[in-house]
Amino acid sequence: MPTLLHLSASPRGAASESLLLADDFLAAYREAHPDHEIAQWNLWDGTLPEFGPTAAHAKMAVFAGQDLDAAQRDVWRDVTAAFARFDAADHYLFSVPMWNHGVPYVLKQFIDVVSQPGLVFAFDPASGYRGLLRGKKAAVVYSSAVYAPGRGPAFGSDFQTSYLEGWLRWAGVADVETIALRPDAATGDVAAGRSAARDTARAVAAAF
Repeated sequence: MPTLLHLSASPRGAASESLLLADDFLAAYREAHPDHEIAQWNLWDGTLPEFGPTAAHAKMAVFAGQDLDAAQRDVWRDVTAAFARFDAADHYLFSVPMWNHGVPYVLKQFIDVVSQPGLVFAFDPASGYRGLLRGKKAAVVYSSAVYAPGRGPAFGSDFQTSYLEGWLRWAGVADVETIALRPDAATGDVAAGRSAARDTARAVAAAF
């Protein structure tokens, strides 16, 4: 049975614009694909392992083909379990609010945890990186409260989209759909674009 995994990077629950759009997407997806499974991963729920010094040393040991010590093996077990949870899905939905022109730190933590040699990527000294997440596709819901295309630099920049979609394509996910809710560039009004963004979310889900 095909599986869609929703990864939520918003901690704001019912107040979250990105989660509102994700709910619209999921409702339309269920209707279009009643035989598919939908799994949820709230990245704020405490199940995401830390990626600190021990994990970083373990990653470089794996990269170099070296043996891991006991502490590194324990950390690496948690890392590979997180990757397995991610990799088990065929399709992904990310809901991502903009934080400080980029993404919430918990999403960066997720990316740092799962982006491991032999799991998300392979590397060849001659040809460079090769993403290993082949045959998957992703939809990404972006929201921002201040930044919008067409607004001046005083209203921020979009490192959110370039960062996440750059990572997805680097990891091998070539099929990426984008759903964005930005404030109106002229008035700053979010409500003006909310209806259109919800329609887009439903349309993308139906064809996903």
